[in-house]
Amino acid sequence: MIKRSSGILLPVFSLPSNYGIGTLGQAAYDFIDFLEAAGQRWWQILPVGPTSYGDSPYQSFSTFAGNPYFIDLDLLIADGLLKKQEVTRYKWGDDPTRVDYGTIYQNRFKVLKKAAARGVVRDAGAFAAFRAENAGWLENYALFMACKRHFGMKSWQEWDDPDIRLRKNGAVEKYAALLKDDVDFFAYLQFLFFKQWEALRAYAKEKGVGIIGDLPIYVAMDSADVWSEPQWFQLDEKNVPVEVAGVPPDYFTADGQLWGNPLYRYDDMKKDGYGWWIRRVGGAAKLYDVLRIDHFRGFESYWAVPYGEKTAKIGRWVKGPGMDLVGVLTSWFKDVEFIAEDLGYLTPEVKKLLADSGLPGMKVLEFAFDSREPGDYLPHKYPVNCVCYAGTHDNETLQEWKGSADPDDIAFAKRYLGINNHEGFNNGILRGGLSSVAALFVAQLQDWLNLGKEARINTPGTAAGNWQWRLTPGQADEKTAEKIAYRCGMYGRSEKEWQA
Repeated sequence: MIKRSSGILLPVFSLPSNYGIGTLGQAAYDFIDFLEAAGQRWWQILPVGPTSYGDSPYQSFSTFAGNPYFIDLDLLIADGLLKKQEVTRYKWGDDPTRVDYGTIYQNRFKVLKKAAARGVVRDAGAFAAFRAENAGWLENYALFMACKRHFGMKSWQEWDDPDIRLRKNGAVEKYAALLKDDVDFFAYLQFLFFKQWEALRAYAKEKGVGIIGDLPIYVAMDSADVWSEPQWFQLDEKNVPVEVAGVPPDYFTADGQLWGNPLYRYDDMKKDGYGWWIRRVGGAAKLYDVLRIDHFRGFESYWAVPYGEKTAKIGRWVKGPGMDLVGVLTSWFKDVEFIAEDLGYLTPEVKKLLADSGLPGMKVLEFAFDSREPGDYLPHKYPVNCVCYAGTHDNETLQEWKGSADPDDIAFAKRYLGINNHEGFNNGILRGGLSSVAALFVAQLQDWLNLGKEARINTPGTAAGNWQWRLTPGQADEKTAEKIAYRCGMYGRSEKEWQA
């Protein structure tokens, strides 16, 4: 079980940089230094896979690959793979507080292509070893991306050649030869990403900081994962989904949430010993120290929506694999810590699955004081084996929540936690989590900085304006680190000594 500690949630894309989006460069190292100074044991991030339409890290082209946008350009300059003027000649966005994905999409690969042209030859030996070590996923991913470019970045379901779309008649070999340069390019970008990632993770370990990463329960339909192994997904003979993933309507979303991800053929996966899941978690374990399983309740039962529906209103609950799968993962990966994201509609069966798994579930303070919730998130009800969040990446910042929630709910939060004007609202809510018995407490950096609506990461059910907020240089300063360390030390979550 995770020892009593605390961490900060900040996506990689939210880090400062000169080139439009957070990367694995100096700002990431600086943030790890900040976490150490703040007495934090954990840095929680969002999935780091290559993003597709909509820019969501939960809809990635691969469950194994890293996002090329996160490859730091200054590190490539220092490594001799780029020249400074090759980077600075491009625009990367006009607003340092927002990611401009359109501009980055237009320019990033032009710059990375120059780096790859030099590096594929220079790093031939190490690159070949990397390809061999990761051949199980890398070659399919690199060919998938090369084909996407060849077919105008359309979803693989819309590729003009049905043979490569359905991987028939030697088409894989044909396109691997035809598009060899692009296949090598996308494979080399993964070589660069993992080289930078492993260096950063080693630095974090030196500083006593572990990385918590998200494992989305589903993979994107438009992904190398589904294209290369369609046998594990609920697709028809033309590889079109039969039903897709989502969650039903509730009092937060009247239409539910239509995610559109393909559903798994769990019966076939079980016959195979859940090998696909073992490979997938093994890939994630190379990136993270702790895995947060997103939408854990979907292992007990999942909401299946007929393909083609425009909302998630129409659907059905289908029994999931339960402990059959969860038990395989926890027994196979004995050295990996897991967190179960058990939010949402929790039936007695879901609660039993969590209990049987022994994994820590999640408690969210913004839900604790919501009169529409059953009250299970109030701190006095917490078990030790849980993770308390002030709010997640899907929630409002505390300042936005204070202004938008039912005034009676906010009044209840203030009474329950004894918040006064001198302490301040954010500090009071954060104190509620820090002082709870939960083994781990995690807060968004925005809440330690008292930021408002402008700093929200994601609004579920909306398609625009998400995954964009960025920290600016100097916002996470020494004074803030000292404040966080003091408060975490007060409640036994930091090794830094607290003195009254």
